[in-house]
Amino acid sequence: MNPMTIAIIAGIVVVIVIIAVYSIQRNKRINENGIEVDAVISRIDTDYDSEGSSSETYYVDYVNAEGQTVTAKLGNPPMNAYQGTSLRVKYLPEKPKYVRRVK
Repeated sequence: MNPMTIAIIAGIVVVIVIIAVYSIQRNKRINENGIEVDAVISRIDTDYDSEGSSSETYYVDYVNAEGQTVTAKLGNPPMNAYQGTSLRVKYLPEKPKYVRRVK
């Protein structure tokens, strides 16, 4: 491999590690300090890749501590969930657009 290819691969690895560490820390903060509320799955987006495989992104609606309805991406959706499923979630007031399901 030439030096440019090695540098590109190293850069990609560094970015992946930074994203993973950020995600782990965010989830830990939500689990430890999040505000727990009732939520409802309001939307499920399905994406397909070039080989026909699919992945789903779940969104929930909940009412925050200020009384505002928030639509947020659900970080750990339950198995076999569908639109309209009720569940408990935790969110951080400073990051209300990402929530974790309370297990």
